[in-house]
Amino acid sequence: MIYGSGSAWLGAANRRVVLFGMSGLGKTYLSNMLRASGDWFHYSIDYRIGTRYMGEYIADNFKREAMKVPLLRELLMTDSVYIASNITFDNLAPLSTYLGKPGSPSRGGLPFDEYCLRQNQHRQAEISALLDTRHFMDRAIDIYSIPHFVCDSGGSICEVVDPDDPDDPVLDVLERNLLMVWIKGSDAHTAELVRRFDRAPKPMYYQPAFLERSWVAYRVEKGLQEHEVNPDDFIRWTYARALAHRQPRYRAMARRGVTVTAEEVAQIRSPEDFADLIARAIDRRQN
Repeated sequence: MIYGSGSAWLGAANRRVVLFGMSGLGKTYLSNMLRASGDWFHYSIDYRIGTRYMGEYIADNFKREAMKVPLLRELLMTDSVYIASNITFDNLAPLSTYLGKPGSPSRGGLPFDEYCLRQNQHRQAEISALLDTRHFMDRAIDIYSIPHFVCDSGGSICEVVDPDDPDDPVLDVLERNLLMVWIKGSDAHTAELVRRFDRAPKPMYYQPAFLERSWVAYRVEKGLQEHEVNPDDFIRWTYARALAHRQPRYRAMARRGVTVTAEEVAQIRSPEDFADLIARAIDRRQN
């Protein structure tokens, strides 16, 4: 780890962390709070994916739909309107909408092959965005003179790296430059995330082998052909399994850094609280 003790962390001129764990446990809450202090640069992996690496895919998808409307088609063909994604740190809907859900087109689903294509685009984009972290750390100092840095990773980070490979290129870059911090949820948190997802299922990224197994197992269990799959039902069925699939991968990643609990994160109200929490986590690990 780049900080050998809690006191080394507290005394560091440049504190640098990458937060990872399940979506909904406080990564973005902490990042927004730290950024608001003025002393922390907030680098959002999902925002970088949706702007730098998948922005054109997203905009083209909007244009494809607009071309189905005669009025909009005419305006687009004459360059009379401009269509773009308005993605923000707090609104990643354009990215989620583009990823979509597999299943019946009549229910808003994508053919499975097209869905897998978009999943692969996301995988490559997420890897590239993670590898850009060092560049943004340098920019934070060089351009903005902001001393501290927080990388707000997506919930799918554990799917695009190999946590058990000591030479994984993405984890190697992160571990050498930042302190890796796992926000660990309890069984109660997992159950709440599943309930929340069930009320409003959203597209997400899955590891290819896991996705393929789930797609086959779901259709066998339900006795459905691909075009008969209800997209929302499939991703609801898959979500809890995806969380279980990710837990051991997060745990393996945490061996390269420190672990804090979602309950501890919920008590954080200031950058000072955050700094103290990380110092305790470092010392816990050393002991």
